[in-house]
Amino acid sequence: MMDELELLKKDWQKKKEHLPKLSYDEIHKMTWKKSSSVVKWILIISILELILPNLLVFLSVGTEDWSTQNLGLMGNYYIGFNIFYYIVVLYFIFQFYNRYKEISVLDNSKNLMRKIIKTRKTVKHYVIFCLAMILVFFAIFIVGIYVDDSVLLSIEGVSEKAQEIPLEKLKSAAVLILALGGIAFAVVMGGVYFLLYGLLLRKLKFNYKELKRLEV
Repeated sequence: MMDELELLKKDWQKKKEHLPKLSYDEIHKMTWKKSSSVVKWILIISILELILPNLLVFLSVGTEDWSTQNLGLMGNYYIGFNIFYYIVVLYFIFQFYNRYKEISVLDNSKNLMRKIIKTRKTVKHYVIFCLAMILVFFAIFIVGIYVDDSVLLSIEGVSEKAQEIPLEKLKSAAVLILALGGIAFAVVMGGVYFLLYGLLLRKLKFNYKELKRLEV
């Protein structure tokens, strides 16, 4: 058995000698290209994330579900929330574009490592912002239900229920449903972000470690 292992070991060492050995510059260039590709995908996904939901909203324009006219004063807060959200998201997309342009330039390992760290931080801040906005969105409607009855009555089917059930009980039920729904939706989206951006961030982290190993 030992003889067989020794033979296998010697055979592997012979094959290893014939394997192509990559130079420092070649490994660095490969890592740079992979990092540039990862950041490009981060940019593409963030743009699609902005466009696709708005495309669905655009297709539903004119329907009662989409209209905010029945929300009363809370309709203005809802519009203001959306304006703020889109401004910040566009800012992040612009930052992702800048990160992509920065990392697309072949640079030395130290600068590339710095750019990778910068990109990872930007993505993490973006994910935290998006998840926080989901909770704020639901919170706006929870507050609106208590402040303005028209917000609750604008929900499909509630007006009919209000004739049978006291409005205060309907408010409590709606708030509970919105609170649990908001938390559940934030958890689901957190999982989606973890799969999409988490996978890309892990690739960047691997590239960072590879560059750090080259610097040793």
